[in-house]
Amino acid sequence: MKKKLVAVAVAGVLGAPLAAHAQTANVVLYGRLNVDLEFVNGRQPDGSNPTVSRLSSNSSRLGVRGTEALGGGLSAIFQIESSINGDTNSGNLGGRETFVGFQGPWGTFKMGQFLMPLDDMHPIFGNVPTYTTSILSTADIWAQGTLSKADGGFDARLGNSLRYDSPSFSGLTFSGQIALRDGSGATGANTGNHTEELRHAYSWGGNAIYNNGPIQIGLGAEGNQKVRGPDLNDYDITLTGGYNFGVVRVAGLYERLKYDTPTGDLKRDFWGISATAPIGPGVFYAFYGHAGDGSGSSADGTRVGGLTKGNDTKSQQWEISYSYPLSKRTTVYAGYVKLDNDRNAAYSFNINGYTINTNCTGSGNAADLACGNNGKPDGFVFGMIHLF
Repeated sequence: MKKKLVAVAVAGVLGAPLAAHAQTANVVLYGRLNVDLEFVNGRQPDGSNPTVSRLSSNSSRLGVRGTEALGGGLSAIFQIESSINGDTNSGNLGGRETFVGFQGPWGTFKMGQFLMPLDDMHPIFGNVPTYTTSILSTADIWAQGTLSKADGGFDARLGNSLRYDSPSFSGLTFSGQIALRDGSGATGANTGNHTEELRHAYSWGGNAIYNNGPIQIGLGAEGNQKVRGPDLNDYDITLTGGYNFGVVRVAGLYERLKYDTPTGDLKRDFWGISATAPIGPGVFYAFYGHAGDGSGSSADGTRVGGLTKGNDTKSQQWEISYSYPLSKRTTVYAGYVKLDNDRNAAYSFNINGYTINTNCTGSGNAADLACGNNGKPDGFVFGMIHLF
């Protein structure tokens, strides 16, 4: 009996501060599973063009996040988000949006690993009903989303990052981020290494977004300084906006890409239009995007990712989808997407990439002239999303 009383007393003493802590802390477990069946094709390096079937997981995740009130309107915040591959028995602990920081009336500051501010442009323009992921992602050509930072991609999830997000000023918000390319801890294409930190490589980004009623407008910019090489800098500027008419929401997009290369600069313009409309209980989405020929002072055939300098390097993307909610947490969807690469363009799918022929560069040499045409991947998807 005495032991029980002592145990109760000790629990009461130790539990008092814990209970007080719990009154000011808020921790949430959350997640998403998004899995689809795909039927995809696209010309292979050997000239074949088979249709393949794939089961793919699309940005599925499991996370825990929380806040702790520190007084005076200031809160500590944290998040640990891991990837969950719903199609295979694998994942990556803390490999997604993971950070610690502060939040107050002045805005939010955080340190860790997270997407750049340019990514905030996607919900304004992209396929929101399918959570802007899967092979239906509109970032196949836009921002060269298939590429890592080390290869010249934009809109990546970067480690070693510091970010500030402002509060809303009558619908207007601002964000800024810098990602250091250093060798502390794990190194990789989206984190950096010792060689990059010695040459002071880094990535920066920012955005301004106006969101008020039916109007959304976003301007985003991102730069990679000395990431691909000591004297190579990359830039992306994106302007997007949308207006909801009620029966349909229409959005537009313009992007300018610019890369430094050993032979000069490599540039490209991209534009797109999209429409989102409620049809029955579900939502219909349609998108068209057009990337122009690679231009600039670099030599013909110069390539960064799918972007190539020269003629016949344009590409177009078409997409349609329909999403049907079964409940507030469960949605099923179907869609079709196609990338129509010109002979020397080499763009491919962003999420769950698919190997295609990328041998043609427009350089004019005999091997290039004999390569035929680069791939034009397309695919049907049938998927299911569950939120928890």
